Amino acid sequence: MSTAALPLHVEVSGAEPGPGVDTFLLIHGYGACTFTWRYWAPRLAERGHVVAADLKGFGRAPKPEDGLYAPADQAALVCRLIQERDLRNLTLVGHSLGGGVSLLTGLRLLDEGGERLRRLVIVSGAAYEQRMPPFVRLADYPTLSSAAFKALGAPLIVRAVLEQIVYDRSAVSADQVRGYAEPLGSAAAVSALLETARQIQPPDLDATTARYPDLDVPALLLWGRDDRVVPLAIGERLARELPRARLHVLERCGHLPAEERPEESWGLLERFLDRGVG
Repeated sequence: MSTAALPLHVEVSGAEPGPGVDTFLLIHGYGACTFTWRYWAPRLAERGHVVAADLKGFGRAPKPEDGLYAPADQAALVCRLIQERDLRNLTLVGHSLGGGVSLLTGLRLLDEGGERLRRLVIVSGAAYEQRMPPFVRLADYPTLSSAAFKALGAPLIVRAVLEQIVYDRSAVSADQVRGYAEPLGSAAAVSALLETARQIQPPDLDATTARYPDLDVPALLLWGRDDRVVPLAIGERLARELPRARLHVLERCGHLPAEERPEESWGLLERFLDRGVG
């Protein structure tokens, strides 16, 4: 459901929140939506309270033309969601851009006292300065990019991007293409996508990354060995700088571990939830 107060779309499942109940807040990546979590969310719902959010501008969330689409803007909205719903015993689960938003959210929660945050799960997370993939750099040419969406259609573009970012391009399915393409069928969605890309790497990123060691909670990092979007070197650096992190690398896997390797990635997540870092 979307709320008037927050330009987010939120889907809730699992147990009711309460003392002793784990809450899992799922944050998708660039160009994605809650569809990303279709394999994990039902299983997490068996373990606690699940809150899956479409970030502002994505999925079924509102898409205002206010220019506020930087990762810090999204993190501020996620923090408001956490506060308004009084979410506690919180595990932040973020993929790609959502991984970066999760780290920013964790730091904001730390500044507020840190008692809400219990764990971090970062999946191929955008955490440091890096070279942007071609489908993000196209935002430097907004007129051309908008025309391409109009001329070619979202399904064709989404399939081409998915085939670039996974390990096995033949495994990209029609359902997967449809799940990601449907929310990108409007001019407002394309505009939000491009605005996000233009702001995706903030100028003050070094100041943020210097604070990662302050996130002293158990952290699971999952990366595909063949990730061409957020290289494994990013995950290795993050594993060194987060005090209680463990990095797991999935073989024959690209940028979408939860989708390319749903059973293997879920097994690693389940073990982490049962044991902490491991």
